[in-house]
Amino acid sequence: MLTADFYYNFPEHLVATKPHENFRTMWLGANDSLPSEIAKNELLLRLNPGDVLAINDTRVLRRRVTALNGLEILFLKQISANNWEVLCPASKLRNGEEFCLPNDINARLEARGLPQKLWVSKPFDENYFVKHGELALPPYIQKARGNRKNYPEEEKWYQTAWAEKLGSQAAPTASLHFTNSDLDFLRGRGVQIAPLTLHVGMGTFLPIKSKSLEEHHMHNESTQVPLSTIKIISHAKSKNKKVWALGTTVTRALESWGHGLLREDANRDFIGDTELFIRPGFRFEVVDGLFTNFHQPCSTLLALVSAFAGRDRVISSYEWAISQNFRLFSYGDLTAWTR
Repeated sequence: MLTADFYYNFPEHLVATKPHENFRTMWLGANDSLPSEIAKNELLLRLNPGDVLAINDTRVLRRRVTALNGLEILFLKQISANNWEVLCPASKLRNGEEFCLPNDINARLEARGLPQKLWVSKPFDENYFVKHGELALPPYIQKARGNRKNYPEEEKWYQTAWAEKLGSQAAPTASLHFTNSDLDFLRGRGVQIAPLTLHVGMGTFLPIKSKSLEEHHMHNESTQVPLSTIKIISHAKSKNKKVWALGTTVTRALESWGHGLLREDANRDFIGDTELFIRPGFRFEVVDGLFTNFHQPCSTLLALVSAFAGRDRVISSYEWAISQNFRLFSYGDLTAWTR
């Protein structure tokens, strides 16, 4: 399919620049011809006793560092003591060009590409990022704000209520709508909460540059689906109950397991670095319902939702939501889809 098939227009003023406690939800069930808006309490009641809600327990790293020349560097992975994989606006740098980071550290661009390779003059660990780094908000939020610096509240806004395992470059943003009290309410109704981990990286947030989806390469993301979660899901499936994925990262992790793309470790958890690209034509083995935010045009995330609910239905539903002034993207409103 052509990447351009996943384009839609949206007004810039609908890009959410901070979360709202009273978020809105666009609902489109498997048998619905048109989307509708439902309140949060009604949404929670649509999960029935015996259903499963799978959640991502990853925690976002403070890995974006601003160089002394104003250049923003997102540190992805340490290759060796003095070498990192990074994302930065490399068009502003020549190979071999040096610049300064905070704490008297020199840096040099070693190689372009995605990701780039960066040399640093002194080794540093996570404590460096705690002092000098910040959470890497999506550029469209910075653009909509007209400000590239994070707000102090971001440390709370851009982490889920159950964030635990440090490792993501971006938040699993569908989860930002919910609280631990919401999970307790669902447990009280007999809904099983099943955690897993997918550390969000380039596979999730890099745009599609190719003309067709088939030409796009998904970067891998570290994934762990615990044995306890597998048991919960397998039992629910045996009783014909629904498995709901809270976000596209959860969907990608569960379907990676369901398609045999992860390996079993000594604890019988399933782990691996998944490169699964879910796009129209994909066969879903695990997920029956999907909660997710509105996604950018021509993105891998929009392709995933289109695979789940149908491209034409997704694009027409987005157009309806825009006409109703739903708030868009990471800090925006929620969508809910069933098969």
